[in-house]
Amino acid sequence: MVEPEEALRPDVILDVVFEDGLLFLSLANTGARPATNVTCRFDRPLHGLGGRVDVSRLRLFRAVGFLPAGKEIRTLVDESAAYFARREPTKLTVELTWRDEEGRRYERRIVHDLGIYKDLAYVPARGATLARWPTTKD
Repeated sequence: MVEPEEALRPDVILDVVFEDGLLFLSLANTGARPATNVTCRFDRPLHGLGGRVDVSRLRLFRAVGFLPAGKEIRTLVDESAAYFARREPTKLTVELTWRDEEGRRYERRIVHDLGIYKDLAYVPARGATLARWPTTKD
């Protein structure tokens, strides 16, 4: 049984979303109250968009000052076929920390196995092309 106080707190997760052959990371507050000072620490770099971008170093995962209850922020990682063809890691561990508006600190450790998406069949969206993230190399 969930205690009343626990039901009224922020609850932050980082999920992997597979959609139409694309891999996304979704940072979400599934709780009933806003989360502040949200950070995600990855156990290893997570390279996306053709291997050009370390997605784990995006500001989204280093410093979200305010994440309202029910809010989800998604970012594209890569086409699943390209990700697995590069032999990127399939095991991913993320440590999340956040606070509530009263300053109480929470933390969670999530382990994902991206390998479960490797053999899934999908129909690519017609005319779909990946957007390029700007890099300093361009």
